[in-house]
Amino acid sequence: MKVAFVGLGVMGFPMAGHLQQAGHEVTVYNRTGERAQAWSRAYDGDCKTTPREAAVGADLVILCVGNDEDVRSVCYGDDGVLGAMHRGSVLVDHTTASAELARELFDRAAEVGVGFLDAPVSGGQVGAETGALTVMVGGERSAFDAAEAALQSYARCLRLLGPAGSGQLAKMANQICIAGIVQGLSEALAFSEQAGLDTAAVIEVISRGAAQSWQMENRYQTMLAGDYEHGFAVDWMRKDLGMVLAQASLMGLQLPVTELVDGYYADVQAMGGGRWDTSSLYARMRAIAEKES
Repeated sequence: MKVAFVGLGVMGFPMAGHLQQAGHEVTVYNRTGERAQAWSRAYDGDCKTTPREAAVGADLVILCVGNDEDVRSVCYGDDGVLGAMHRGSVLVDHTTASAELARELFDRAAEVGVGFLDAPVSGGQVGAETGALTVMVGGERSAFDAAEAALQSYARCLRLLGPAGSGQLAKMANQICIAGIVQGLSEALAFSEQAGLDTAAVIEVISRGAAQSWQMENRYQTMLAGDYEHGFAVDWMRKDLGMVLAQASLMGLQLPVTELVDGYYADVQAMGGGRWDTSSLYARMRAIAEKES
């Protein structure tokens, strides 16, 4: 397929690379042109200076940017991708954004005969680099079928979950789970250390039982080492949890644990940890323990 990929951050850069390596003809755009040029050199692909130029002639246009307004900025207007996409092509948005935006883009794309999928991902930078992302998709079956083979180039799990917006709602459920699990893991580490146990040994044992989680398997060692200069940033998580809580409010649903953990992440930001990995909730607990001692 001829593919345009818009947004070459820590996720988009390797994802676009997987598409090129899978044999698709990939043209990229990034707001910072040097990043697009670096991708072009790394993967022997083409780069353009506007989203619209990248989208010309593409069968599939893929977005991976920051938030709702970033998505709108690359879709609409004189330089937006929708102005260049041909009838029958498909627009895929991997950005973690609102379900409201997904429905808006579905309608706008339909007006010009373009399919749309909201398809946020989970798996982080490592998942993007290894081609092992989980992709949660909302949209129509025809658009999904057209895009599926290309998206498989970086997916471990890829599933259509319902109409437009369903992918974003599923990603919200994903973030709810992560927030609670990371806080629970932080509390378990703090409890084990305070009890005088060999905390690493404790985690190695309980990770073989019902307490096991991805966060436990992949983050406990860096948490104990106080290493948070990696992974999914607290600033991004707070953006995501803000959307979760706003959506829950619209549905009349209370999420007390999610609201509590969002406040804890605000504390981490106040500590200067906005760019730290989400596992830095443990840094907050250690800081409180040191203050109380």
